[in-house]
Amino acid sequence: MLREAGRAAAVDMAGANAGVLDRLFEVVTSRRNADPNISHSARLLSRGTAKVAQKFGEEAVECLIEAVAGNSSKLIGESADVLYHLIVLWVDAGVNPSEVWSELERREGTSGIAEKASRRTALPAPRGEGE
Repeated sequence: MLREAGRAAAVDMAGANAGVLDRLFEVVTSRRNADPNISHSARLLSRGTAKVAQKFGEEAVECLIEAVAGNSSKLIGESADVLYHLIVLWVDAGVNPSEVWSELERREGTSGIAEKASRRTALPAPRGEGE
């Protein structure tokens, strides 16, 4: 099924854009209180944060495996799974995609090295230091 979804996505790229992520977020949010017996999103969310995070991690590993194997068609499908499960994680955590998009825009044009260095200096000192 994932292979077929990957092929279908590759064929219909002309109309594809990142807005699908915002729409998916709205769908997952709307399913938050749905019946877990009929909604996969509701089932995941009903199992709690640890299970949602575990499922995201499993999908991320599957994505990495396909990337290392050089299987781009399977990587496309697994990437879609990762994005879906990341959105479920955001819904569970109360994070809105617009917050993530704003953070990405804030970082846009900044060197990755410089951005990482700024995060390091912004972190609070570990307990016991400076007390």
